[in-house]
Amino acid sequence: MKRLFEVNHWKIVETKLHKEDFRLAESMMSLGNGHMGMRGNFEESYSGDFHRGSYIAGVWFPDKTRVGWWKNGYPEYFGKVINSTNFIGIRVFIDDEEIDLNQSVVTDYYRELDMQHGTLTRKFTIQQGDKLTNVKVLRFLSVAEKELAVIQYMVTPMNYDGKITLVPYLDGDIRNEDSNYDEDFWVEINREVEDYYGLIIMKTKDNPFGTPTFQTAFQMQVNVSGKVEEISHSNQHEYIENKIMITAEKGQTVTLEKYVAVTTDRDYEASQLVQRGKEVLSQSIEKGFDNLLKEHQDGWLKRWEMADVEIQGDAESQQGIRFNLFQLFSTYYGEDARLNIGPKGFTGEKYGGATYWDTEAYAIPLYLSTANPEVARNLCIYRHHQLDGAFHNARQQGLKGALYPMVTFTGIECHNEWEITFEEIHRNGAIAYAVYNYVNYTGDRDYLHEYGIDVLTGISRFWADRVHYNKMKDVYMMHGVTGPNEYENNVNNNWYTNRIAVWTLTYTLEVIDYLLKNGQSDRIAGLSLTDAELSKWIEITGKMYLPYDKELAVFVQHDTFLDKDLMPVDQLSPDDRPLNQKWSWDKILRSCFIKQADVLQGLYFLNHEYSLDEKRRNFEFYEPMTVHESSLSPSIHSVLAAELGMEEKAYEMYNRTARLDLDNYNNDTEDGLHITSMTGSWLAIVQGFAGMRTANETLSFAPFIPSNWEKYTFKIVYRGHHIKVQVTNEKVVISQEGSAFSLKLYGEDVQLGENSSIEIALNK
Repeated sequence: MKRLFEVNHWKIVETKLHKEDFRLAESMMSLGNGHMGMRGNFEESYSGDFHRGSYIAGVWFPDKTRVGWWKNGYPEYFGKVINSTNFIGIRVFIDDEEIDLNQSVVTDYYRELDMQHGTLTRKFTIQQGDKLTNVKVLRFLSVAEKELAVIQYMVTPMNYDGKITLVPYLDGDIRNEDSNYDEDFWVEINREVEDYYGLIIMKTKDNPFGTPTFQTAFQMQVNVSGKVEEISHSNQHEYIENKIMITAEKGQTVTLEKYVAVTTDRDYEASQLVQRGKEVLSQSIEKGFDNLLKEHQDGWLKRWEMADVEIQGDAESQQGIRFNLFQLFSTYYGEDARLNIGPKGFTGEKYGGATYWDTEAYAIPLYLSTANPEVARNLCIYRHHQLDGAFHNARQQGLKGALYPMVTFTGIECHNEWEITFEEIHRNGAIAYAVYNYVNYTGDRDYLHEYGIDVLTGISRFWADRVHYNKMKDVYMMHGVTGPNEYENNVNNNWYTNRIAVWTLTYTLEVIDYLLKNGQSDRIAGLSLTDAELSKWIEITGKMYLPYDKELAVFVQHDTFLDKDLMPVDQLSPDDRPLNQKWSWDKILRSCFIKQADVLQGLYFLNHEYSLDEKRRNFEFYEPMTVHESSLSPSIHSVLAAELGMEEKAYEMYNRTARLDLDNYNNDTEDGLHITSMTGSWLAIVQGFAGMRTANETLSFAPFIPSNWEKYTFKIVYRGHHIKVQVTNEKVVISQEGSAFSLKLYGEDVQLGENSSIEIALNK
């Protein structure tokens, strides 16, 4: 655990230049607007260790797979959102001496990420002998105009008259740090430069895998206030710059405004990229910096109006949930149905920036409640569009049906770890569960015949072919899998995988029956399902082997789990943690220690199908052996602990998920933020502390409040109702805008009139 930043309700504040933790600070200060994003890099030169990172949503490259031992069916490439042109750069010279924050004498350093308004501000003073120069920088990626980035760079000589030289530039010679073969993924198409303007057009290299190439255009327009003595421009391969020399008097502020348009041929024909960029720049400059900033800030305020979670009495918790929501909405806000949510978003290169099952398991529940229904629908449709890729993945394994990938941009698997590519097939269950979750929450049953049944049928056919029949025991089994607990590979009969397979088959059969009864017989006929196929599905659901220990009365994680030397995590030395950075992989695989919720993941998804006693027994057995070294782990445990009345454990796990990056719990935030797991802090509050459930299309709450909180408030959207929930130590207040409807509160039916509210005492 390492905390670099002050605790503040709305801001991430750094009052020291953390050279030794520079990459960690860069991750924390990341910005995005859904279309593009970047790490918290400096505009001016920095000669110390850092990770230059700017990324464009949906622009990726198939990096050739690098493995020591090739296996049949292995993905040929590992798809990656690729690091792109550095468009924020501004070199700064004071009387011909360049500012380098790693070498220059820096005082009064201050950096602030304003989450409420979506801006990044820096202030510092450079000392050169007796000369003091004050610098202030403000940067934002507009949520009002997605293709626009704006930087205001202000330099003030405090106690001298002198020459200030500003060199805004665009640099296309950028590479991924995680390239498997240190390959440059970009080639230059064109560059142009003139006074106060420049552009670079880059294209991803042609590749042998038949995946698309992308063309990007970066254009900058520069405005300068102050007495310009000289301006020149120059360019070289993949690089353009302006050089602006200004004479400044003591106390006079020199301001450079750099406007950057980022366009791609994902959105426009390649021939239109430059013209579109010029339109963005022209309109932006006409509006002016102040108006652009206000439009951007208003956009963020509107988002917070819909989704903010307010906590009174605990500033650390408040900062945590807002930081997580800010970075989530900076990464994805649902405007583009072609996009999904990468585990690192725009904040780093680890995991390739691709789509994982995290979206279905963790992100969709949040977006269902905090955004328009179209957002979650688009996330579900994204998987339908990639169904052909899922069929391809199954064929690669010699199986029928659809196997959704662990990592993808197109639906084709592009992960380069065999135990995940071949074995972690439980991901299929999360895709199916998302169909159920979306329809159950929204009531949008049209989705089932329009899209959902195709996905469910494809996944069910995969499960039916992946299982094998054990004649001696008269059961179906699945061998050679990896469950959500990735600290165990190639196990037999992972309970969660077997259970979610049974649930998928059962739900698919229910949907088929529903569609047949509701005028969709032609739609079902088009799936070419046979009576023999459906009969086998039914047989599998009745005969699937689900490991269970009668003496312990728990579901067994896999066949040989109980053969391990079982011990709680608290018997480990602190020097052993985190295991994935201290132990060999062999030692981890032989241990009993659990990376993240596995059996408990099933109890979370299928919560309404299990009794409180079953949940308690399994939680008390598995959680003490869980090291929570996956960012996805704490939230599931928090929700279940809250339901079980383990309020201290629920709060502990909330803090871990809410402040995972803020406090660098797993010692890996320098690689980028844990974007998809940031949903966990919202889940822990809304599904955990407030007990929100929507099982069987019924909205219910059972709130409690952590002991050191005074009040918490959140809003959700549910079937056209805008609902606000407030919980204090004394009462629960639920208000809504919309027509009258009913819900359950602490298990009792409650009626909410049109545009009304109710208040009851907190159930303690």
